[in-house]
Amino acid sequence: MPVSEEKESATIEEKAPVNILELDPKFKYEVSEQPGGENLKLCFSCGICTAGCPATEVDNEYNPRKLIRMILLGMKEEVLSSNLIWLCSLCYTCYARCPQNVKFTDIMGVLRDMAVREKYVHPSFVKHIDEIDRLSQKMRHQMVRAIFSQKKEDRPIDRMNLLKMAIEKLQEE
Repeated sequence: MPVSEEKESATIEEKAPVNILELDPKFKYEVSEQPGGENLKLCFSCGICTAGCPATEVDNEYNPRKLIRMILLGMKEEVLSSNLIWLCSLCYTCYARCPQNVKFTDIMGVLRDMAVREKYVHPSFVKHIDEIDRLSQKMRHQMVRAIFSQKKEDRPIDRMNLLKMAIEKLQEE
Protein backbone atom coordinates (compact mmCIF):
# COMPACT_ATOMS: atom_id res chain seq x y z
CA MET A 1 0.00 0.00 0.00
CA PRO A 2 1.98 2.98 -1.26
CA VAL A 3 2.07 6.32 0.56
CA SER A 4 -0.33 7.86 -1.91
CA GLU A 5 -3.15 5.66 -0.64
CA GLU A 6 -4.91 6.98 2.41
CA LYS A 7 -5.43 3.64 4.12
CA GLU A 8 -3.46 3.47 7.38
CA SER A 9 -1.23 0.49 8.01
CA ALA A 10 -2.83 -2.01 10.32
CA THR A 11 -1.10 -4.06 12.93
CA ILE A 12 -0.54 -7.72 12.26
CA GLU A 13 -3.29 -8.84 14.68
CA GLU A 14 -5.95 -6.72 12.94
CA LYS A 15 -5.52 -8.43 9.59
CA ALA A 16 -7.93 -10.95 8.14
CA PRO A 17 -6.79 -14.53 7.49
CA VAL A 18 -4.05 -14.81 4.90
CA ASN A 19 -5.19 -15.30 1.33
CA ILE A 20 -2.54 -17.48 -0.28
CA LEU A 21 -3.24 -15.88 -3.63
CA GLU A 22 -1.96 -12.58 -2.22
CA LEU A 23 1.36 -14.02 -1.02
CA ASP A 24 4.54 -13.11 -2.86
CA PRO A 25 6.74 -16.23 -2.97
CA LYS A 26 9.67 -14.10 -4.22
CA PHE A 27 9.64 -11.79 -1.19
CA LYS A 28 12.02 -13.90 0.91
CA TYR A 29 14.47 -13.93 -2.00
CA GLU A 30 14.17 -10.16 -2.47
CA VAL A 31 15.06 -9.69 1.19
CA SER A 32 17.81 -12.32 1.30
CA GLU A 33 19.50 -10.95 -1.84
CA GLN A 34 19.98 -7.54 -0.19
CA PRO A 35 23.12 -6.81 1.85
CA GLY A 36 22.05 -7.62 5.42
CA GLY A 37 19.35 -10.11 4.48
CA GLU A 38 21.60 -12.99 3.44
CA ASN A 39 20.94 -15.15 6.52
CA LEU A 40 17.16 -14.76 6.62
CA LYS A 41 16.40 -18.29 5.47
CA LEU A 42 18.56 -19.80 8.25
CA CYS A 43 15.88 -18.97 10.84
CA PHE A 44 14.24 -22.03 12.38
CA SER A 45 11.87 -20.06 14.65
CA CYS A 46 13.47 -20.81 18.01
CA GLY A 47 12.24 -17.46 19.38
CA ILE A 48 15.45 -16.40 21.11
CA CYS A 49 15.34 -13.13 19.15
CA THR A 50 11.90 -12.33 20.52
CA ALA A 51 12.60 -13.51 24.08
CA GLY A 52 15.56 -11.15 24.44
CA CYS A 53 14.15 -8.17 22.56
CA PRO A 54 13.66 -5.00 24.63
CA ALA A 55 11.11 -3.68 22.11
CA THR A 56 8.81 -6.63 22.92
CA GLU A 57 8.78 -5.49 26.55
CA VAL A 58 7.35 -2.14 25.46
CA ASP A 59 5.03 -3.33 22.69
CA ASN A 60 3.72 -6.89 22.86
CA GLU A 61 2.76 -6.79 19.16
CA TYR A 62 6.41 -6.47 18.18
CA ASN A 63 7.70 -9.96 17.50
CA PRO A 64 10.88 -10.53 15.47
CA ARG A 65 10.16 -14.24 15.01
CA LYS A 66 6.70 -13.47 13.62
CA LEU A 67 8.11 -10.87 11.23
CA ILE A 68 10.61 -13.40 9.90
CA ARG A 69 7.85 -15.96 9.40
CA MET A 70 5.80 -13.37 7.53
CA ILE A 71 8.76 -12.63 5.25
CA LEU A 72 9.34 -16.32 4.60
CA LEU A 73 5.63 -16.83 3.83
CA GLY A 74 5.69 -13.99 1.30
CA MET A 75 3.52 -11.48 3.16
CA LYS A 76 5.28 -8.58 1.47
CA GLU A 77 2.56 -5.92 1.67
CA GLU A 78 1.74 -6.76 5.29
CA VAL A 79 5.39 -6.54 6.32
CA LEU A 80 6.41 -3.43 4.38
CA SER A 81 3.26 -1.50 5.31
CA SER A 82 3.44 -2.44 8.99
CA ASN A 83 4.55 0.07 11.58
CA LEU A 84 6.29 -2.81 13.35
CA ILE A 85 9.38 -2.67 11.13
CA TRP A 86 10.06 0.79 12.55
CA LEU A 87 9.85 -0.25 16.22
CA CYS A 88 13.19 -2.06 16.32
CA SER A 89 15.58 -0.03 18.47
CA LEU A 90 18.62 -1.46 16.65
CA CYS A 91 20.14 -2.67 19.92
CA TYR A 92 21.54 -5.86 18.34
CA THR A 93 20.38 -8.11 21.20
CA CYS A 94 18.72 -10.48 18.73
CA TYR A 95 21.82 -10.34 16.55
CA ALA A 96 24.06 -11.40 19.43
CA ARG A 97 21.79 -14.18 20.72
CA CYS A 98 20.63 -15.85 17.50
CA PRO A 99 22.05 -19.40 17.27
CA GLN A 100 21.66 -19.32 13.48
CA ASN A 101 23.32 -15.92 12.97
CA VAL A 102 20.21 -14.60 11.18
CA LYS A 103 21.21 -10.96 11.88
CA PHE A 104 17.66 -9.71 12.38
CA THR A 105 18.79 -6.12 13.00
CA ASP A 106 20.29 -6.04 9.51
CA ILE A 107 17.07 -7.51 8.10
CA MET A 108 15.17 -4.62 9.69
CA GLY A 109 17.41 -2.24 7.74
CA VAL A 110 16.64 -4.12 4.53
CA LEU A 111 12.89 -3.98 5.21
CA ARG A 112 13.01 -0.27 6.00
CA ASP A 113 14.92 0.45 2.79
CA MET A 114 12.44 -1.62 0.80
CA ALA A 115 9.48 0.15 2.43
CA VAL A 116 10.88 3.52 1.33
CA ARG A 117 11.94 2.35 -2.12
CA GLU A 118 8.53 0.80 -2.79
CA LYS A 119 6.73 3.88 -1.41
CA TYR A 120 5.09 2.31 1.63
CA VAL A 121 6.47 5.28 3.59
CA HIS A 122 7.65 8.71 2.53
CA PRO A 123 11.46 9.14 2.50
CA SER A 124 11.19 11.93 5.09
CA PHE A 125 9.80 9.35 7.51
CA VAL A 126 13.28 7.81 7.76
CA LYS A 127 14.70 11.19 8.83
CA HIS A 128 12.09 11.36 11.60
CA ILE A 129 12.98 7.85 12.78
CA ASP A 130 16.69 8.77 12.75
CA GLU A 131 15.93 11.87 14.83
CA ILE A 132 13.96 9.78 17.32
CA ASP A 133 16.83 7.28 17.54
CA ARG A 134 19.36 10.06 18.21
CA LEU A 135 17.07 11.72 20.76
CA SER A 136 16.41 8.47 22.61
CA GLN A 137 20.14 7.77 22.77
CA LYS A 138 20.81 11.27 24.12
CA MET A 139 17.99 10.84 26.66
CA ARG A 140 19.45 7.55 27.83
CA HIS A 141 22.90 9.11 28.10
CA GLN A 142 21.60 12.00 30.22
CA MET A 143 19.58 9.66 32.44
CA VAL A 144 22.59 7.42 33.11
CA ARG A 145 24.71 10.49 33.90
CA ALA A 146 22.01 11.71 36.30
CA ILE A 147 21.98 8.40 38.16
CA PHE A 148 25.77 8.50 38.54
CA SER A 149 25.62 12.06 39.84
CA GLN A 150 23.37 10.99 42.71
CA LYS A 151 24.72 9.62 45.95
CA LYS A 152 25.90 6.03 45.81
CA GLU A 153 22.85 4.66 47.58
CA ASP A 154 20.68 1.73 46.72
CA ARG A 155 17.34 3.47 46.42
CA PRO A 156 14.47 3.39 43.95
CA ILE A 157 14.80 5.55 40.88
CA ASP A 158 12.34 8.42 40.54
CA ARG A 159 11.70 7.97 36.83
CA MET A 160 9.76 11.19 36.37
CA ASN A 161 12.48 13.24 38.03
CA LEU A 162 15.11 11.42 35.98
CA LEU A 163 13.23 12.24 32.76
CA LYS A 164 12.83 15.84 33.84
CA MET A 165 16.55 16.18 34.53
CA ALA A 166 17.43 14.59 31.18
CA ILE A 167 15.06 16.89 29.30
CA GLU A 168 16.51 19.94 31.05
CA LYS A 169 20.03 18.88 30.05
CA LEU A 170 18.95 18.33 26.45
CA GLN A 171 17.34 21.77 26.35
CA GLU A 172 20.66 23.29 27.43
CA GLU A 173 22.38 21.83 24.35
